[in-house]
Amino acid sequence: MSILKKIQKSRLRLKVGLVVLITLSGLFSIIPLKLAIALHQAPEPEAILVLGSAPSRMRFAAQFSHSHPTLEIWVSDYYSNFAANQLIFRQNGVRDEQVHYNFYSTDTVTNFTSTVEDFMAQDIHHLYLITSEYHMARSRAIATLVLGSRGIAITPISVSSKGRQPESTLRIVRDCIRCLVWIVTGRTGASFNPDIKVNNSNQIRA
Repeated sequence: MSILKKIQKSRLRLKVGLVVLITLSGLFSIIPLKLAIALHQAPEPEAILVLGSAPSRMRFAAQFSHSHPTLEIWVSDYYSNFAANQLIFRQNGVRDEQVHYNFYSTDTVTNFTSTVEDFMAQDIHHLYLITSEYHMARSRAIATLVLGSRGIAITPISVSSKGRQPESTLRIVRDCIRCLVWIVTGRTGASFNPDIKVNNSNQIRA
């Protein structure tokens, strides 16, 4: 490789590095500002978001909603769990019309990226986030980036998960990187995970 080509390649790397650095700096300064504005606009949560894949979360959310009867509930889960989730809410006295079901999510990152537009459309700025205790650290990190980038704050509510170890820092960092990619490009990277089968069902309201 000629000296000229080496110089050109080094300059390109430098430019890319600067663009990435500027982008990240902007995001990490804007998100806290947006969250502060969101909390000012809505000091108290205006809706409930419960993450799926665990019946204990649904039961907790159903009971929790009794003390917040005016708040609507969003459930982000697989369609295969719809009937069981709906039954839990009904058995716990939650009206069908109070619960929204979203089936676009394929993992924790898409739990948020597939629902954030719904919250924005409803002019919601503050959510209760319900998930298992072991899962909360990763969920909060993702929510801060995805929801925070759209001016939506969360108040976390953990469901006891005795015997489960908190998720690893590596998983949290990996998903935070995916969130940053989504903020910049609109892509979550979920399609590149061979363990994930994309669900083609839509969001419905029972």
